[in-house]
This record gives sequence, C-alpha cells and structure tokens, in this order.
Amino acid sequence: MKFSEHWLRELVQPEIDTQTLADQLSLSGLEVDDVEPVAGAFSGVVVGEILSAEQHPNADKLRVCQVSDGKETVQVVCGAPNARAGIKVPFAQVGAILPGDFKIKKAKLRQVESFGMLCAEDELGLSDDHGGLMELAADAPVGSDIRDYLKLNDQIIDVDLTPNRGDCLSVAGMAREVGVLNKVPVAEIDCSPVAPQIDDQIEATLVAPHGCPRYLARVIRNINPGVESPLWLQEKLRRSGIRSIDPVVDVTNYVLIELGQPMHAFDLNKLNGGIQVRMAQQDEALTLLDGQEVKLNSDTLVIADSGAAVAMAGIMGGEPTSVTDETRDILLESAFFAPLAIAGRARSYGLHTDSSHRFERGVDWQLQRRAMERATALLLEIVGGQPGPVTEAVAEDQLPKAEKVRLRHDKVTSMLALEIPAAEIEEILTRLGLNLERNGEREWLASVPSYRFDISLEMDLIEEIARVYGYNNLPVRTPRAELPIPPIAEAKVNQSRVRAHLISLGYQEAITYSFIEAGLSKQFDDQNTPMALANPISAEMAVMRTTLWPGLAKAVQYNQHRQQSRVRLFEIGQRFIPGTDGLQQQNVVAGIICGSRQPEGWSAGNDKVDFFDLKGDLETLLALGSNAGRFSFRADSHVALHPGQSAAILLDGELVGRIGALHPSLQKSLDLTGPVYLFEIALDAVVDGRVARFSELSKFPESRRDLALLVSAETPFAKLREVVAENAGEYLKQVTLFDVYQGQGIEPGRKSLAMGLTWQHPSRTLNDEEINSAVSAVVTALSEKVGATLRD
Repeated sequence: MKFSEHWLRELVQPEIDTQTLADQLSLSGLEVDDVEPVAGAFSGVVVGEILSAEQHPNADKLRVCQVSDGKETVQVVCGAPNARAGIKVPFAQVGAILPGDFKIKKAKLRQVESFGMLCAEDELGLSDDHGGLMELAADAPVGSDIRDYLKLNDQIIDVDLTPNRGDCLSVAGMAREVGVLNKVPVAEIDCSPVAPQIDDQIEATLVAPHGCPRYLARVIRNINPGVESPLWLQEKLRRSGIRSIDPVVDVTNYVLIELGQPMHAFDLNKLNGGIQVRMAQQDEALTLLDGQEVKLNSDTLVIADSGAAVAMAGIMGGEPTSVTDETRDILLESAFFAPLAIAGRARSYGLHTDSSHRFERGVDWQLQRRAMERATALLLEIVGGQPGPVTEAVAEDQLPKAEKVRLRHDKVTSMLALEIPAAEIEEILTRLGLNLERNGEREWLASVPSYRFDISLEMDLIEEIARVYGYNNLPVRTPRAELPIPPIAEAKVNQSRVRAHLISLGYQEAITYSFIEAGLSKQFDDQNTPMALANPISAEMAVMRTTLWPGLAKAVQYNQHRQQSRVRLFEIGQRFIPGTDGLQQQNVVAGIICGSRQPEGWSAGNDKVDFFDLKGDLETLLALGSNAGRFSFRADSHVALHPGQSAAILLDGELVGRIGALHPSLQKSLDLTGPVYLFEIALDAVVDGRVARFSELSKFPESRRDLALLVSAETPFAKLREVVAENAGEYLKQVTLFDVYQGQGIEPGRKSLAMGLTWQHPSRTLNDEEINSAVSAVVTALSEKVGATLRD
C-alpha cells in the first residue's frame, strides 16, 4: 500500500523523521518496501497565470503567452495544446532548475524570445503525463512557490503488508499503528451524519446474507457532473497510486484509501428497480467497468437490480450502470462482504482490484455507515446534490462476532522471556483498541475490535505486545529446556543400518509418491480399499497407497524405458491401511529387482536374477537383528505375485510381509521387460532384534554327515531343516543344503535334497556312536514327518 507522509501526519504527529518512521514500521512487522519523493528535484518554479496566448507567427504548433508571476509579466513560447488565457500553471522562471539538472535559460524559438517555461506534470517529475500543461486551481496564489503550494516536500511510503494486516490498508489504519508505536494521539476523521434533504430511498434485499451480511445504500440527486475534483483530492490519490477519473469515483477511491472501506457509485437512472445482493446465475453475463465481458460462475456474489447483475460484489462494478459525465443522480453503496465470499473470485476472472484486495483480507464490519457519511459529505462539498436517508439491509446473525480472548501474564512472561509490568501490558493493548477486563490477579479478557480479524488466540495478543514493545527491546536468551535423551534399545537395528545394508547389496533407495492411481492400487492390493483424496492433484494421484509396490514398479518402468535394464531399488516408507479404528499408517521396507544378476563386466555372466536372489538378499537383511531363526517362508498366493513364485514371510508364525515374482499379467500391463521380483515387510519386524550373546568357541573338532534325501517336489527345505533341528540333538551346529536335483533317476513328483549336518561339542570330541545315533534319529524323524527316504 502506498500513502503520502503528509496525509498520514494530518492524523498523527510523531516527532520523528521520515526514515525513522519507515524503520519503525518495518520493525513492527509492517515492512516498508520503498520511500520516494512525490516530485522530482527542482527549484525556481512558481504559480504563473497566462494572461494571453496568441499564435506564434512562425510556427503552427507554438503559442506566444504573456505570463504573470505576480511581480512582472514575461513572454513565454509554449507548445502545449491546452495553453490558453486565464489558467494558472507551473511556471519555471529563468534560472530555475528542473529534474535532471535541466537549467532554464532565456531562449529564442523561431525568432521569438522566451523567458522561462510552462510545465507539464512529467517535467516536474510528478507523473508520466505529458499531454499538456498542468492546470492548477483557479484560486492558486500567483507567484507562490509551486513546491509549497502543492506540498511537494513530501514522501510516498510503500508498505508491503502481510495478508493478516488488512486493518492497515488505509491511512487511518496506518495512523492508528503509528500512534500506538509512538504513544501519540490520533485525530478522528469527521464522519458526522449528513442530514437527508429528500425522502428518496431504494430497497435493498440480502438474498445471500452469508456473503453480504450488511449493505448500505443512499440516493443523492442533482449532482453537478461538470466540476472537476479539487487539486488536493487529485494529489492525495496520485500519491497513493490512483489516477483521478471524476469527482464521484475519486471520492469513493479517497474513502477507500482514507478509511479502508471500498465503495461504489451507480448511476441511479440506469438501475431497474431495487438492489438485490445474490449469487450469480451460472454463465450470467456482465460487462465490467474495464470493458471486459465475463460469464459469471454460480459461486460469485453479485449486486443486481430487478433485471440483471450490475456489479461483481467487492470486486468491480458494471459498465452499463457506471457514473458518466451525464450522470445527475447516483446511488452510493457501502457494504460488508465476508472474506470467504470474495477470496479467490477476482483471480478466477483474471482480475485484482483495490476492493477485492481489502475484502479478501477482511474489512471492518462496523465501518460501513461511517464511510457512507464521510463519502456523502465529500460529494456534497465537491459536486453538490441532495442526499436521501441511508438504507440499510443487515443480517445480524451472519455478521462476525466480537472475540474475547484470554490473556495470562505468566504466559506473556514465558513466551517473551521478559517480565513486562501489568500496567504496561494494559496500556499497549488499550492503545491497540482492545477493551480489557480483569479475570483474576494476573489474567485478562480482551475484547477484540472489529477491524482486527487477525486476533483470535492468546498467542496473537502476545505477538501484539512484543511487536509494540519492540522486538529489538526483547532480551536475547538461549532457550532452556530439559531435553532428556531417550534410550535406544541395544536390540534395535537403526534404519540407517537397514539402508546401508541394502545399498551394500547393490540396491538404490527410491522415494515414491504416497498417492497413486486407484486402478493401479487395486491391481497390487485387492484386500484393502484405499482412502481416496478429497482434492487430488491428478487422477494418477487419487488414492493413498496400501503398499509400496506400485511406486517401485512404476520406477522400474521409468528406468527400463530409458535403457536401464538392471534395476535394484528399495524404499522405506508408509502404507496407509483403512481400518475400523481409522487410517493405520504402517512403516514398511520394500524392494524390487530385475535384469542381470551381476553388473555388466568381462567376468560377469548373463544370468538373470531369480526368486532366490531376492530371497537371499532379504535373509541377510533379516539377519541384522540376530533373529534369522525366528523368520520362515511359506508358499502363499497374492493378487500381485506369480501364483507359483509367491511366499508369505512369517515372524514366529505371524504374517509380516510377502515376497515373490510380479504377476505376468501385471508385468505385461505395466510394460515391464523380463521377470521382476519384489518383497515388502513390516519395518518393525526388521529392526526389532535381540542382543547378540557371546558363546565360547570350541577347540574340539567338528563332525559332519551328509544326507541325500528323496522328498516330494512340493516339500520345502525349511520343513526338513525344522525337523533336523528338533531331532539332531543339542550339539547340532549347522545344516547346509548343498544340492537340489530333479531329473533322470528321480521319480516324477519327487526331488533329491543333499544337506550337510555339522555337530560340535564345546568341551570334548564327539564319538562316532553319538553321531550315528543322532543321524539315525534325524532320518527316522524325516521319514515319519515329511516322507523322506535316503537316496541310494
């Protein structure tokens, strides 16, 4: 927001210079972006009056003017199209210096002498307007310094306000802040009621009170459309970055900048019946003031007469009912529009206006009548007219409610690390416009003023106290708090170790989106219905994943499409499983491999990875917690896995994960090349281990026996190992599978498993009789429990 320092100082008079004022605003949270003079650097320019203007004898576009500076009359040659007798303009006398260090000298233009220069606005650095001479008011004192007359020794302060400080989007609001910061009084703006002179009123109806709880309107008849806005009004608007248009529009803009209340004026004779504040009909047409024709959406609040929409509420008026040079009767509007009813609407039409900027952030919901009276008084002063009574339509139940916020002195001290006296806290908050009630010895209830939409919590009040007290006055202290270091169980495997282990096996970590496409989710998990997002980024990210596999499979697809045939990826993340107790967020680790077993090289073969490559990698991962013996694998089926190459991962008999080959149909639908193998397991099952214990190494020799057994082709080695462990005795050290054979010499439906059994006693050498007895017990048990026979 831009505003004039002189305008600000009309309301509040802090005894500080411009730079100190700017620094003070910035330190209070109202960042000052720029401070610039309202005019260029010049001197020697006075108010001059053109007494006569005659055609130049030797040039069609020049005129020879006789100009009075109050002391003498001099001749000036001028090329401005509006140079004429009777007007008062800025006159740069001989010796004057204009912006750019341009010195005015006596000159001769087409054989006619010229003693000075008549100036346009751009030549004084006031604006970019160079269409003609800058015309001054008829009562401008001839000969007075133009800088003093126009009060050009002024600065324009540009403040970049955060969205929560809509209360400072006005000169009155900024003056209120300056008064609080400097403990000086702020002058009241005269908003005295204007007595009606006629009885004319217009009916206003709130069809959409949730969007517009308060609407005020006033008829003013018989204004004089031929007058111009006074120079003081034009200058104040110009210094706020607003171009003067006509007196009626200028007054509404002036009130917007002065009080922060956007207003609008309609040509009363162009309205058809009463005013309705309603929602637009879908695709309802409206031509805006800028000439743009828009098709309105049904969520847009509009001002309408009995025929059609005449304005976009809080954004921009319509061109058909706009005030023009022929307008004699106007309807003045002042309303409160709810921020949520306006927020985003202007942008949806490619617009951004001063009105929408303020209504989106929140306008004082008790300001409308004061603004109406202020605008009426200014209009009567400038364009005359006869005002009618103010018509007000209000839905009290839809207006914002005055907040009462609890504030504790101890909380202020705790948050600011400073004991501010209670009297000073009360003074600060009172100066900010809050009414305080004592609620105990060290506690208050603060009533928030209607212009402060940003105060609703105790922390908001503490922030205000800190801001006004001065952030630079707060002590610099290192925060102190007890931060006990939580114990880390020795049995826990750190996630970083899990990552490092998988990376050492040649995997690369992937991070995929938690949101996936609904159809893809069903292909990978038909047991859980994923949670759908209320506002998804795209259809491909419509639901929350119930498994990490879809993201990893898409990552493999991405790599294969870019000629990366050997891919080994893992991810540690969350899956989201809907349940009766709400959404369960489960941490899991998943991996996927495809392509060749080894990286390309002169010594590497061309073998492709298989199920046992992935299973072996997973088993080394499970061994990190010294819990490998508690895990087992069981053949199982899953919608995303190959029916013959799928297994459940069990921990003490409980399902904790799955492993297998990607289902061929799913592999085809994803356009993946070659077999793809993947696993997923609960992270807790991996990281919850046990503390390793030292066992003294035996110095006595091991004893080994090899057994070749014929079993059913469906019998897994894990079952045999389980039987061996139960029956081989306490000194069994290791069971090793070293050969698997099916083919010639083996009955169909059976296979040969060769395994080595190793025993070792900690304090002596085992004899043959003990070993043979253990082997015999193992063979008998295998025969009884799994139908195994010794191979000849």
